[in-house]
Amino acid sequence: MSAITGTFRIVSEEEQALRTKLERLTTKDHGPVFGKCDKVPPHTMQKAKDELNETEEKRESAVKELRELVRERASGGEDMCKAVAEKVKGKDDSFFLRFIRARKFDVNRAYELIKGYVNFRQQYPELFDNLTPEAVRSTIEAGYPGILASRDKYGRVVMLFNIENWDYEEITFDEILRAYCVILEKLLENEETQINGLCIIENFKGFTMQQASGIKPSELKKMVDMLQDSFPARFKAVHFIHQPWYFTTTYNVVKPFLKSKLLERVFVHGEELESFYQEIDADILPADFGGNLPKYDGKAIAEKLFGPRIEAEDTAL
Repeated sequence: MSAITGTFRIVSEEEQALRTKLERLTTKDHGPVFGKCDKVPPHTMQKAKDELNETEEKRESAVKELRELVRERASGGEDMCKAVAEKVKGKDDSFFLRFIRARKFDVNRAYELIKGYVNFRQQYPELFDNLTPEAVRSTIEAGYPGILASRDKYGRVVMLFNIENWDYEEITFDEILRAYCVILEKLLENEETQINGLCIIENFKGFTMQQASGIKPSELKKMVDMLQDSFPARFKAVHFIHQPWYFTTTYNVVKPFLKSKLLERVFVHGEELESFYQEIDADILPADFGGNLPKYDGKAIAEKLFGPRIEAEDTAL
């Protein structure tokens, strides 16, 4: 009789209990969206272990390995590799860990993501010129984009975009992308967000033909470049709701730029919102996104992100 070979690992009762919990999560099972994370919930650490291959030992060794890879590649003399080394100089372990988590503890892929992060800043310098919280605060207060104060049931941060009242002459596409860049940096300081990821809800109710014709393909590509391989973020879903028939024209411009992984995570609902509400609980959504909460308040969210406005910020030059 032949012997059975292989590696077996006994799963503890605690692990089994955490995995069971992961199948039945609610919006109340997660920590705050804003600020750093004091303690990652045990079920989220189990998720990191199962989905991202994360363990305490691997965290230390992967960060060390990534730092070494940055030094090694920079000594090879390639300009981009030198630029990467310059960008990460003085960064602490938590900065490197974001990229490692975003690439499931594959150190080589994490390095490529840092390269993408640096390349995006080189490719679109106009987005990063004088980029401070003060520079984008009014854009965020106007709700471009918005952020829900509660995570969804999966622990993801939910970002919002309501196109109805957007005047692209008053708030340009670049100004919105600049706001996204500041928000992503801020949100990704939180370990729960690094592990659970983000999703975006795009409400296209009231999207006009004038708006459709006003958005340039180059701007749409810039937005896609930001979502793909330029931030240590796990974008888990993009939901479009209430889009009119001519939205297809805009979406068809975007589609060729999307990699298959992100394309699989794009859901176009229209007016059929049953599957949308199965994913996103109406109890965490504002009224202008079909939810049970009051209308979205961008000023309150900007305050949660950056703290109260100081007098000097209100003074127009």
